[in-house]
Amino acid sequence: MRSVHVKTMGAGPDLVLLHGWAMHSGIWAYVCDQLAQGYRLHLVDLPGHGLSPSGESVSLQSMVEMVAEILPDDCIVGGWSLGGQVAIELALQKPMQIAKLVLIATTPCFIKRENWQWGMDATILQMFTQNLAQNYTSTINRFLTLQLNGGNDSKAVLASLRKTFFQYSEPDKVALQAGLDILLTSDLREKFGEIKQPVLLLHGENDVITHAAAARWMNQQLLDAKLVMFPNCGHAPFLSFSDQFIAHLHEF
Repeated sequence: MRSVHVKTMGAGPDLVLLHGWAMHSGIWAYVCDQLAQGYRLHLVDLPGHGLSPSGESVSLQSMVEMVAEILPDDCIVGGWSLGGQVAIELALQKPMQIAKLVLIATTPCFIKRENWQWGMDATILQMFTQNLAQNYTSTINRFLTLQLNGGNDSKAVLASLRKTFFQYSEPDKVALQAGLDILLTSDLREKFGEIKQPVLLLHGENDVITHAAAARWMNQQLLDAKLVMFPNCGHAPFLSFSDQFIAHLHEF
């Protein structure tokens, strides 16, 4: 199994950051220099994204296994959106290796279900599946716009996000499709309460991809958790409120 690509910088406690679907580690560009002043930062490209190979097949478990290969001992793992689900599984499967968990705008279940009203309609993600092969750039641009909906500075943040994202080549199409399949099918609710590590939940109050109520639900399931809600914020609090994001990480 080929390992994922990691950029390491800074000094201090080990902090591993995992990006979301269709993104890459460059998404952390606007906070990494400040974080590197207090942490030994490991910026991971998930399989098939950025500079990481996709492997023979891509699934949530294969992502977990490939990231686990590069985890330092006694580290903090932070995951955004889809990266949050990878982080949840890592915390459950590697409890002796992960000291703390930071879940950023993520959810145990992305899709709305009969007993889970705080998900997206599956048809929205299925639309991305259909459009992805036809026009990658415009489809990704629409997805980036969706991530910033709900923020009071969405235009400025969206411009920064697009600039960062398109610096890299296109993600592997097999990995993109596999990521969408994970978003459509993954449901971690039953085992979420088994997390034993301290957890920091950072979430935008107006997030339209991972509903704020999902963050409150996660907070209620855990014995040792802190929930921080960012007002007037969409799906990327580390972009919309970078200073506050960093401050909460340091406090944690």
